[in-house]
Amino acid sequence: MISLRPSGDHEELRRIAAQYGGGLIELSPWSVRTQDDSASRRALSDALAAPHVLVTSPAAARALRDLQPSLSTRAGQRWYAVGAGTAAVLNEIGIAEVLWPRRMDSEGLLALAELQHFDNEAFGLLTAAGGRGVLAPALQARGARVLRADIYVREPAAPSRFEIARLLGFDGPLWLALSSGEALERVLAQLPEAAGARLRRARVSAASARLAELARGLGFAEVEVAAGPRAQDLLAGCAALAGGDAPERPPPAC
Repeated sequence: MISLRPSGDHEELRRIAAQYGGGLIELSPWSVRTQDDSASRRALSDALAAPHVLVTSPAAARALRDLQPSLSTRAGQRWYAVGAGTAAVLNEIGIAEVLWPRRMDSEGLLALAELQHFDNEAFGLLTAAGGRGVLAPALQARGARVLRADIYVREPAAPSRFEIARLLGFDGPLWLALSSGEALERVLAQLPEAAGARLRRARVSAASARLAELARGLGFAEVEVAAGPRAQDLLAGCAALAGGDAPERPPPAC
């Protein structure tokens, strides 16, 4: 299995992959750090006072936990998360009721009936600095007054030479867990040509149809759409092969 998750955030994929006799190659394009300064805390305070609060990723939820270890909802306040993993972290810090979509990505979130129209209502958005988010513009177009709080940052990191050597030296089938298009593009831009070519021969398990289309456009031939972005979703097909559902192929390096 190949993981593109941030540095230090590979354990869940590694644990599940190990259950099927596989290993993990870590190609992290960045590390994640909580943004703890006066400007970020002021923005967070404003966002948390809004009647609607959206947390965009598990990393954002963990940053919120760092900054506010214990929280409670205000009367009438609604909380939203992109997926189940984000919602689980919010539950840990006291947000009991969190709405998240069955399709756990930005498109699935924006399809929720509760997010279709706002009458200039304040909407707290807890996210990262930078990025290419579609959520804020979409919510603004629907009448929300978005109060953005950048509470964590992604710090660029090059894949280690050791992990690149593991990628080049592995001659069995590879399985790429894909939950971030930006991560994939960054990794491909950083890899040596031979390593990039080897990566493109991996079978891709994409968290959404959009990511699957992106992977095909970047030269990946074997691409399938997983049920969602969670580790167990991305590994489901890999687990089936490792369990013997496809005996004509050796078990993938998951």
